[in-house]
Amino acid sequence: MRSSLSFATATLAFCAPLLLPSTATAQGTLADYERATTLQERFDGLALDIAATPTWVEQTHRFWYRKSVRDGNMFVLVDADTLEQGPAFDHTRVAAALSTATGNDYGPATLPFRTLEFVDEAQEIEIPVDGTFWRCALESTECHSTGREVPRFRSFGRRPDRGEPLPSPDGQWEALIDNHNVAVRAIGSDNLIRLSLDGSEGSAYELASIAWSPDSAKLAAYRVRPGYRREVHYVESSPEDQVQPKHSSRVYPKPGDVLAVEQPVLFEIANRQQIVIDDALFPNPYSMSPLQWRADSRAFTLEYNQRGHQVYRIIEVDGQTGSARAVISEEAETFFNYRTIRGRQTDSGKKFRHDLDDGAEVIWMSERDGWNHLYLFDGATGETKNQITQGEWVVRSVEKVDEEARQIWFSASGMDPRQDPYFVHYYRVGFDGRGLTALTHGDVNHAAAFSDDMTMFIDTYSRVDMAPVTELRRAKDGALVNEIVRGDISTLQSAGWKPPEVFAAKGRDGVTDIWGVIFRPLNFDPSRTYPVIENIYAGPQGSFVPKSFRAFSSMQVLAELGFIVVQIDGMGTSNRSKAFHDIAWKNLGDAGLPDRILWHEAAAAAYPSYDISRVGIYGTSAGGQSSLGALLFHPDFYDVAVSASGCHDNRMDKIWWNEQWMGWPIGPQYSASSNVDNAHKLVGNVLLIVGELDTNVDPASTLQVMDALIRADKPFDSLFIPGAGHTSGGDYGQHKRMDYFVQHLLDVTPPSWPALAETLARAQ
Repeated sequence: MRSSLSFATATLAFCAPLLLPSTATAQGTLADYERATTLQERFDGLALDIAATPTWVEQTHRFWYRKSVRDGNMFVLVDADTLEQGPAFDHTRVAAALSTATGNDYGPATLPFRTLEFVDEAQEIEIPVDGTFWRCALESTECHSTGREVPRFRSFGRRPDRGEPLPSPDGQWEALIDNHNVAVRAIGSDNLIRLSLDGSEGSAYELASIAWSPDSAKLAAYRVRPGYRREVHYVESSPEDQVQPKHSSRVYPKPGDVLAVEQPVLFEIANRQQIVIDDALFPNPYSMSPLQWRADSRAFTLEYNQRGHQVYRIIEVDGQTGSARAVISEEAETFFNYRTIRGRQTDSGKKFRHDLDDGAEVIWMSERDGWNHLYLFDGATGETKNQITQGEWVVRSVEKVDEEARQIWFSASGMDPRQDPYFVHYYRVGFDGRGLTALTHGDVNHAAAFSDDMTMFIDTYSRVDMAPVTELRRAKDGALVNEIVRGDISTLQSAGWKPPEVFAAKGRDGVTDIWGVIFRPLNFDPSRTYPVIENIYAGPQGSFVPKSFRAFSSMQVLAELGFIVVQIDGMGTSNRSKAFHDIAWKNLGDAGLPDRILWHEAAAAAYPSYDISRVGIYGTSAGGQSSLGALLFHPDFYDVAVSASGCHDNRMDKIWWNEQWMGWPIGPQYSASSNVDNAHKLVGNVLLIVGELDTNVDPASTLQVMDALIRADKPFDSLFIPGAGHTSGGDYGQHKRMDYFVQHLLDVTPPSWPALAETLARAQ
């Protein structure tokens, strides 16, 4: 067993008061399990007036929000002009109507939805219930299903190809695909005018890609050469509706696979001219964006993401000649984080583009100076006109571009060096970079929702140790209009709730602060020592340590068994500098673990109860890879891991996520980060959890780790869950995780499951 402190931290510990472990160190007991498993029920409903981020009713000055009340939740509607607020609808009547329509029993505070939309001139609300959309008439309060399914996720790519001809803007023509080629015909006519003859089964035009010019004189489309169609196969061992297993498969491209190649082609209708665009600027596409014409029909644009994600270009194609030029060419030494959601840059991506005056100027997001910022480009020359934002802080999202006033509303973090660098604040700035105005203030984390006319915004702010406050403010200068609701956690605190502690320590460079949180048992005794368990997710697409208030955390549940539980954002995660993020480049096996270990050592130096001679780690998905990787690559520090649904070899996982960070072509970096190839290095105890039907991460990834461990004669534990998807194991897996850490970190035999069940039954 290693020493609990390094030499450097031991010096600090020596200067601290000497606290010897208590002789009464019983942990992982039946009483601990009872307290842990009933914790959520114990705290449920005690945090009052906790408001979720409000939603504006489109094109109005009204907004609604959902807040916690004694028995559940209620929806509140606010008029921002009069400041009047009240129930968004009659909760009792809607609950009764839904109960009648669905056959379930709902109460006014336990309605089965968390979001809504006012429709039919606010005479009805549309709500998601059990996977489908329902509508409830507010006057009669009758509810009926629309039959439309609630999408599991939204796709923001090309429109679906339904096989229907695409009419031209002037209504004279319609475009279609005939025998894999582009053709047009006059509306109402059956006479086809074939514009292309080079389409075939192996290189076909796609109807969904066709884009008409606004003047209806031209159209552009992609001809697509298909790539390799990889499928992942599943056997559902224990289906509910039959005795025999079921087989299914799904298309699942993986790193290194041959991809489809999209070739843009321009067509001129009057003279039947076809121009295949020279691909010199887009020679090796990972993806190409939908084709978009300029409003004056002079050109169309596309966005080119090069395989490997190191080159990203906005390309403009002349509508007469077909000549292509790069309006902006982003060429990164490592990766360009290209992903967006709903056209906005978010934690999952760092790409934002806004064309001004039909492409005369472009607002573009880039990390080219080492921090995520906004730039103004000349759309004609491609030259940088000016950097709009700058400094050692990061733009997090663009909320609004006001072309007339030439101003941008955006969120950012890290601008105040005295605050947690992840705290989000909101600002306004001119296109020229002048007039930077802070709209939110305070040492808190903000979430804002702006009205459609950008005259007002709703600001909800909190910290992990501070209940949320929601206020209405002016968008012009951030001035307070009125407080909307203030969270009340006094009853929660009286019941014993305590927030996690925010803790920061220097990372591997000795300069950069690494931030995390510490959860201790509610019956914490500083005279005892506690093993440490880290909850890890190190996906480079975001940062993950909580910054806002939560009344309940599963990390607190685990802590109640007699542990200190922590979560940390190490280097390689997002929302800091480009250098901080680049640690992940071709190196997902790093997972920020060197920074995390230093953070643990600093915490141990500060708190003698923090025992780093016994350290566990757990995580799911990318966290599953990192938790097992901690044992493989840092066995001198980490002792026990519970790894769920891990993408243990990045060659086995989905192409878009893994090539983004690990690069292309496939090289030795993939093997270096592979838990499969490094399984023989295992020291310590690991529990591997995998769902049989995981459609996010190929279940074979975990099974290949098991195979490698068996070949290396390494002992391990596993939990294979029939019928489960991408999961940490659900309630059963959580119980197994608790037992595993109790057994291997506390060296205590966990209470039997029947004994715990009997105890919980008596408590009820």
